[in-house]
Amino acid sequence: MKIKLPASVKMVIDSLQAKGYEAYAVGGCVRDSILGRVPDDWDITTSATPYEVKNVFQRTVDTGLKHGTVTVLAGSHAHEVTTYRIDGEYEDSRHPKSVEFTRNLEEDLKRRDFTINAMAYNDQTGLVDLYGGMRDLQSKTIRCVGVAKERFGEDALRILRAVRFSAQLGFRIDGETEQAIRELAPTLEHISAERIAVELTKLLVSDRPEYLKTAWKTGITKVILPEFDRLMETPQNNPHHCCSVGEHTLMSMRYVPADKVLRWTMLLHDMGKPECRTTDEHGVDHFKGHGRASVELAKQILKRLKFDNDTIRKATVLIQWHDCRMNADAKVIRRIMSKVTPELFEKLLDVQYADTMAQSEYRREEKLERIEKVRKTSEKILEEKQCISQKDLKLKGQDLIALGVKPGPLVGEILKAALYEVLEEPSRNDPEILKKFAKGYLKNREE
Repeated sequence: MKIKLPASVKMVIDSLQAKGYEAYAVGGCVRDSILGRVPDDWDITTSATPYEVKNVFQRTVDTGLKHGTVTVLAGSHAHEVTTYRIDGEYEDSRHPKSVEFTRNLEEDLKRRDFTINAMAYNDQTGLVDLYGGMRDLQSKTIRCVGVAKERFGEDALRILRAVRFSAQLGFRIDGETEQAIRELAPTLEHISAERIAVELTKLLVSDRPEYLKTAWKTGITKVILPEFDRLMETPQNNPHHCCSVGEHTLMSMRYVPADKVLRWTMLLHDMGKPECRTTDEHGVDHFKGHGRASVELAKQILKRLKFDNDTIRKATVLIQWHDCRMNADAKVIRRIMSKVTPELFEKLLDVQYADTMAQSEYRREEKLERIEKVRKTSEKILEEKQCISQKDLKLKGQDLIALGVKPGPLVGEILKAALYEVLEEPSRNDPEILKKFAKGYLKNREE
């Protein structure tokens, strides 16, 4: 097997070999190359110690000398070079008590998580596959290296990574590996929220976000996202739906682009339904107020997982408006655009489309037609550069001050009222018309 190494990776490996050390590309980059995917990055493993690596190259960064990692700067590229190592006992489902460097590649590869990630390659030796990685790539299987319980006991995050790789690659999880996941899923409580969020996001933005169901079946979400378990247990006996809230959620994620904000929005958009569910005398379920409840739960979940404020803001705005069945009236659309911003309005329509496609076929064509009409109207508003925010308003605070308005809250009050006027009728976004409006507003206020 021949893998085409990038020039910078080949240079690093060749330089180490020229000094008498072993060196290989290792892990995900080898796996992805074999699968015909473009690797995100190229990791290199070597028999050289960190200080020996530093002596070979002029430009290095001490990334993690204690754990054997040095970043080598090769032209405009940076590659992590890690010494072969043997991990000591693990105490906290994440960190080994000690790390021992070794000159033996086999010892290094056998501590890795899955067989498909435990292959190494260089042009001189070719593919080194000691644990059946190629076999599992061919059979599309996620399998732990060695004993699954031991690998998951070393780092509990590997439990979630197994499902993430399954979603990214479309692979099944080996029986022994899945059984170990079921038994050890509770140990995920020892993993930081930040690490959980990274893996969950990678799963959600994969080609198969619905594989989150595997995390539910194996008990993972019970630990890291218990709110999702409630969705899976909540039926929707309603003409607009054909499955539980959880199944609807899983389906909806497939209908939005692989964007972090959109996928998290779809995961969380109906989180409030379980607590809002009521059933009428005809046996029909209703979820009045679930939008507000979902916003609050989404905030709690995203904060718990340590997401940044911008992601939280965008996702919660989209969740707040996801059930707004606006018509294609330009006035209505301008008002909503003004509240959510043009960028989020476009995403909102993506959310509404996905929500509709994951419902029953009852009135689906009618719903999709409405969304398409709204989309076309919104595109026209943007093409014509109609005013939808104060920054586009042709009346500024200094204009009001020049009219005699004292700096303070009144300036903002008038600008807000002027914007409302323009949202109603775009042609009124004219300096003279708006100054006249401001004068009239002041006069009416004094009366």
